[in-house]
Amino acid sequence: MHEEKANSLSEQIARHISEQIIRGELVEGERIQELRIASELDVSRGSVREALLLLERTQLIEIYPRRGAIVSEMSALQVRALFEMCCLLLGQIVHRMAETWRPHEAERVQLLLEQLEAETRQGHTEKFYDLIFQGLAQQQDMVGNPYLMRYYHELLPSLRRSYFLTLNISKRELQESFDLFKLVTDAILSRKSHQATLFMEDFCRHLRNLVLESLTRMKQIELAWARRSRR
Repeated sequence: MHEEKANSLSEQIARHISEQIIRGELVEGERIQELRIASELDVSRGSVREALLLLERTQLIEIYPRRGAIVSEMSALQVRALFEMCCLLLGQIVHRMAETWRPHEAERVQLLLEQLEAETRQGHTEKFYDLIFQGLAQQQDMVGNPYLMRYYHELLPSLRRSYFLTLNISKRELQESFDLFKLVTDAILSRKSHQATLFMEDFCRHLRNLVLESLTRMKQIELAWARRSRR
C-alpha cells in the first residue's frame, strides 16, 4: 500500500513538471531544479527524482550524469520523428477501433465528433486536440493491445507539447483539422479499418505541418530577440 502511494505521488509530480514543460514554463535546455520542485510541492527530493525517471520515458526531459535533468530540445527533426511514430501508433489504434467497436462505443465516437465540432466553432485549439488525443488514449478496451497503448501513453506528453505550439492557428486551419478527423471517425463507424488508418495518417501529417510552421515562427522570433539584445 505504501509503495502504491509512493508511485502515485511520483506520478503526480511527473504530471506537474510535464505541464510546466508543455506550457513553456520550463523551456528547452533548462535544468530542472530538484530542490525547487520539492519545496514548491512540499515533497521529498527522492520523490522528485522518481518522478524525473518516469518523465524521461515521455521524451520531455533527458537525464545526464552530474548535470541532472534537462528539458529536451524541440527541433524540426524531433517533431518529424515524433509524428512519424504517432502516425504508426494512432494508425493502428483507429484500425483496431474500426474492427472492434460495439454500439455503446460507437455512440462515444459520435459524441466525440459533436464535441469537436463545438470546439472548432469556438476556436478552442487546445481543447480540440486534447479531446482527440486524450480521448484515443482512453480506448484501451476497444483497442485490446496493452503494449500499443502503453507506448502511446508515453508519447502523449510530447505530442501535447508539440500541438501546444499551434494555439494561434486560424479558425480555417482548425476547421481543416476537424474535417480531416471527421474522415477518421466516419471510417471507424463504417468499419473501414484500412481507410481509418490512412485518414489518421493524413490527420497526423496535417498537424505535424502546423507544428513545424509554428516552431519555425517561434525560432525566428527567438533569433530576432537574441540579435536585438546583442546590439
